[in-house]
Amino acid sequence: MLSVAKRGVGSVLTRRAFSLSASASDAKRANISNYKVVDHTYDAVVVGAGGAGLRAAMGLSEGGLKTAVITKIFPTRSHTVAAQGGVNAAIGNMNKDDWRWHFYDTVKGSDWIGDQDAIHYMTREACRAVIELENYGMPFSRTLDGKIYQRAFGGQSNDYGRGGQAHRTCCVADRTGHSLLHTLYGASLQYDCNYFVEYFALDLIMDKVCIL
Repeated sequence: MLSVAKRGVGSVLTRRAFSLSASASDAKRANISNYKVVDHTYDAVVVGAGGAGLRAAMGLSEGGLKTAVITKIFPTRSHTVAAQGGVNAAIGNMNKDDWRWHFYDTVKGSDWIGDQDAIHYMTREACRAVIELENYGMPFSRTLDGKIYQRAFGGQSNDYGRGGQAHRTCCVADRTGHSLLHTLYGASLQYDCNYFVEYFALDLIMDKVCIL
């Protein structure tokens, strides 16, 4: 169980120690401890509303958990929006491909220090994740026969580096992150998540329950 504490004045939530209209003497006396604390209790709290945060919130809500998302900025302005290149997945639309080759390239690209269990899961499930995004409505670039277009991108090879450059990167032209974030945010609206926009997580206190 997670509890999110917010501080407010009256019915107006605020993140300032005092109002901009407060006098100098009021400002000196202002203390955050004098503010009313409003508790919100959730089964799960996601901190951040980029691509990963939105998808996590969707999954938690789908699983029946009361979920809140705390984000410093509006979700569609999260930094995922700046990503351009694309999403690597061994779908094989442009050339023969195998998720194990993708796994090898990713481990090698991490200079052999990446978490190989996590990389194994990511590369094995990447194709399913791309198809899921397509089903959410993400407008991937297409080949002439309507398949998801995959571009050549750095560090991607065929046959464990022996088969030359792989075309493995699924993209939406050069605006993949923008499309990904807006697609996920649109899909997330069908779930019962509460968004706390322009809020900051300051402390995480663990004591049988979790207080944020």
